Amino acid sequence: MKIAIIQNCIRTQQLEWTLEFAADLMNRQPEADLYVLPEMFATGFMTEGAVEHGSIILRWMQHQASRLDAAVAGSIAIHDEKQQMRNRLFFVRPDGTYDYYDKHHLFGYAGETDTYVAGNRRMIVEWRGVRFLLQVCYDLRFPVFSRNRGDYDAIIYVANWPLSRSEVWHTLLRARALENQCFVIGTNISGDDAGICEHAGDSAIVDAYGRTLAQCLPGKAESAVAVLDMESLERFRIKFPVLADADEFTVFYQ
Repeated sequence: MKIAIIQNCIRTQQLEWTLEFAADLMNRQPEADLYVLPEMFATGFMTEGAVEHGSIILRWMQHQASRLDAAVAGSIAIHDEKQQMRNRLFFVRPDGTYDYYDKHHLFGYAGETDTYVAGNRRMIVEWRGVRFLLQVCYDLRFPVFSRNRGDYDAIIYVANWPLSRSEVWHTLLRARALENQCFVIGTNISGDDAGICEHAGDSAIVDAYGRTLAQCLPGKAESAVAVLDMESLERFRIKFPVLADADEFTVFYQ
């Protein structure tokens, strides 16, 4: 499974430019099976009016998936069927169908809880033989929520993670990979987001040993690619069966 991580930058209120720039970064990694874009990759995090472009951005993702014959993942601000705002991570397939996950842990520190409604549904999608758990940014800090129950092979974290907490980002990506014996794919915005926050990028793909397979340079808009070796992962899980010794628990949501 070939994974491309897309670390784009954003020009606030210039949707067309931002989408064209993201598409160019995707084109630099041909023949990937999955392209993973950051949280709010087209508009920025908590940008006024972002939800107005939700349907346009989703159609763009569907077009890119069809054009590249690959799945495309990324987060969008969107209204649900009750007209509630959601930070929604879409996983779009080449035929236009998709699954989605609504961010569960909203970032109250930045006021996300004042605008968005939290999701409470765990979402795992399967694509070309690999099972992915979908997560968004702040979810990375909550290991119970992402605990591997033997039902996924990789976690996708799309983020708007600040430069000031860059070391935390690296540490938690590795921790989630190690404790869950899985691959972790983390994509983050690069540059300034509407003057609100500076982002380092630091997008990366980490394996179950905590080793970095691919990484984008900090402070630079670019893309990178890595191949997930599923046979190697299965051998590791059999040889060192950590998940078999994990505590059993159930999480209930209100």
